[in-house]
Amino acid sequence: MKRFLRATYRGWDRLKAYELIRRGRDIELMHRALGFATLSLVTLAPLLIVVAAADPLGRGGFASWLADGMGLTGRSAHAVTDITTPPPRVLSTTSVWGAVLLAVFGVAFGGSVQNGYERIWNLPPGPWHRVWRQATWLLVLTAYLYQEVQNHIALHGWLRVTVSLATGALFFWWGQHFLLGGHIRWRDLLPGAVATMAGLVGLRVFSSLVFMPLIVTNAVSYGAVGVVLIIESWLTGVGFVVYGGALFGRWICAHHFHRKPA
Repeated sequence: MKRFLRATYRGWDRLKAYELIRRGRDIELMHRALGFATLSLVTLAPLLIVVAAADPLGRGGFASWLADGMGLTGRSAHAVTDITTPPPRVLSTTSVWGAVLLAVFGVAFGGSVQNGYERIWNLPPGPWHRVWRQATWLLVLTAYLYQEVQNHIALHGWLRVTVSLATGALFFWWGQHFLLGGHIRWRDLLPGAVATMAGLVGLRVFSSLVFMPLIVTNAVSYGAVGVVLIIESWLTGVGFVVYGGALFGRWICAHHFHRKPA
């Protein structure tokens, strides 16, 4: 037994897994995931609902993407779409001040993600005048999620899975490089993008097994508030994967590529 424990410890130490755990604690990974979920619900969700209302194709929009991203079907999918489908007059009732607040908080969301990436790669915070990077990243994120909705309708089977995985990996690969101002080499960022997509696939499976029955139960017990709590929990998982995937990619570069990341 002792020999087994020693071998396990040596293997654990060889993998440098303690370093990965320590880095996650240093950057407050769970705290950042909670912040990601809160900002997503406050800013990204309303923005995507407005975009969905303006969609000339009218194919379900944000509600359809959210239900599919969480791996929901049947009653649970209906419960989510019922509270996230935009009303018919959402565009005409959106005020100028409302649009401005969406833009301000949206940029803050991009800034939060940028700061998380900077902490992961030990880079100093970017100057304030680079806020255009955060705004551009937010626009590209919106476009990426929009095309995911269209893929959900137009493509099926392995073709849809392949396109979703490829576009997702490209977005997170580009997103890290862009928000970090090009200070990190493309090849060092690729493992993190791949790890992020792998984590999102795993989260989707977990959501379909755990969150799907909980949504139905919470909808009956607590109404719309119960459904929103489940969505917030899922968004926390997304934030954990986004930052955790980038952190895993940096750990791979630092300890298993036998070279220092740029």
